[in-house]
Formats: sequence, C-alpha cells, structure tokens
Amino acid sequence: MTLQQLEYILAVDRHRHFVRAAEECGVSQPTLSALINKLEEELDVKIFDRTRHPVEPTLIGQQILRQARVTLNNSAQLKEIVLARKETLATDLNLAIIPTVAPYIVPGFIERFQKHYTQVNLRINEMRTQDIIAAVKAGSTDMALLATPLQEEDILEIPVYYEKFVAYIAPSDPNYNKEELAATDLPAQHLWVLQEGHCLRNQIFNFCTENARADRQVYEAGSIETLVKIIDRNGGYTLIPQLHIPMLTDRQQKHIRPVISPPPVREISIVVYKDFIRERLLNAVADTIKEIIPPGMLDARLKKFAIKL
Repeated sequence: MTLQQLEYILAVDRHRHFVRAAEECGVSQPTLSALINKLEEELDVKIFDRTRHPVEPTLIGQQILRQARVTLNNSAQLKEIVLARKETLATDLNLAIIPTVAPYIVPGFIERFQKHYTQVNLRINEMRTQDIIAAVKAGSTDMALLATPLQEEDILEIPVYYEKFVAYIAPSDPNYNKEELAATDLPAQHLWVLQEGHCLRNQIFNFCTENARADRQVYEAGSIETLVKIIDRNGGYTLIPQLHIPMLTDRQQKHIRPVISPPPVREISIVVYKDFIRERLLNAVADTIKEIIPPGMLDARLKKFAIKL
C-alpha cells in the first residue's frame, strides 16, 4: 500500500470517473486502474462498484476512503513539520473563493502573494459555497474565503473582515430621493437578485424579509455587475457589497444609498478543515488579504494577532 494509491482512490471518489481521476493525477487511466486494482487485491475488498455509472464506492470502500483522507492528512502534517523546521513555504496552495468576493480580492491577492511567497505554487478556484464546503471536506481545496457562518461542524472558520451592503437604486425608484434607506423602504417586488446558489442572494433575502419570496422579477443575474446594468436600464434596486463601490462609474456611484435600521453586514472568513495544521500558510493568506481590505473592515483580532491553530 502506498500514499500514491490512496491519492488515486480519493481522486476517483471526487470525480466518480477513472479517466477524469487519471487526468487529475497526471497518469494514464490504465496506470491508475492497475494501481487501484493492486490495492483492492492487497486488501481483498472492492473499493469501487464499477457496475454503477458513475462509479460509486462500496460500503467498505467508503470506510477505506475516510481512512485514506486521514492517512494523507497525517502525511501532510509530517511534511509541514519539516518545512517549518526549514523555515520555507515551498508548498502547494489550492484556494477557493466565492464569486461575490473574488472580484475584490483575487487580482490584488495574486499580485501580492506571488511577490512575497515565491515558493508557493498557488491555484485559485472560483466556486459556490456548497461546492467549496464539499471540496474542503474532500481535501481537494486547502482553504477558502467565503461568507460565514456555515454551521458545518467539520469546518473551522476564521473571520477576516466584515462588509456592509449598500443599496444600488435607479433614479426612477420611489425611494431614490432619500439619503438613506431602512429595511422597510426596500420592497421585494422592486428587488433584483442573483441566481440561486449564490450566498449573497440568501443574505439579501434574509434582510429583505417582507414578501421576499414573492419576487416578481423575470431575470436573476449571475453577477453583481450584471445586476447594476439591469437596474440602470430597467429600474428597481439591489444590495451590493461595499467593496463593489469603487468599481462603479462616477455616475453610478450617485445611485448608492446607505442602508440603516439595521445595516446589513456579511462576515467573510477563511475556512479550513478542522484538522488543518499549515499555520504559516494560513497566516500568509491572511496577511495578504489584510493588505487588500481597508483596515476599518478587518476583524479586530486579526489586526492584532497571528492565527494560531
């Protein structure tokens, strides 16, 4: 039994497909299949039911896959101990980020992180929240940046910053002449929202509770930029993150109104699996984000202290 074989069976479990798993692992499909078959022969069990399409782990296979994740994590911990001793960050980092945060973080993050941590092989994936949770639990993503709380017992959340929402409102809207808006000023029938699956959509609906599910709009946008353009042409309003304001034109910024009573705020956190130990890498990510986010938005603890696992 080898660590490589454990990596292969976890890849098959992620993709439920031998060819795609082989592509991820950088080997041919016959090579991957042969090594998995050898592992099954050694253990005298079938890890995958190949008669299913897509393939599925057997009952005993599910237990083996869980233990394989633990074993590979322990192996990574050993490597981390050695790297810490050498005071180097020569490692891989698979970072996931939700679409409603990515535009404000990713461009600056890549620039700064690659400048300061040249030995880290960085890979960033833009993913929706539920896909990120599954990837963190499966071990295919090392850490992620997304809105919390998640209420996932196997996930560790480290708050990084808090971001207010502001209203982006069309001149034709009855509330346009108000200098600030309360929740009671935001009727759901005038609200444009993101598609299902975006956590920002749920956060907006949680704030605009009155008739929130009776939304009459005929289109749900895939991005905040598209929402803004829809409102510019069709009226109504939406709520956008504070960090989106600099991306608006001078004319569009005149359509921004603060929201009060209470102001809607989202918590953005770095999340990792509960047994994550790569503390220096975690702080490298946090320190880079701290260079991008305005100080007034940062979590008070993160301003003063390094992250301790």
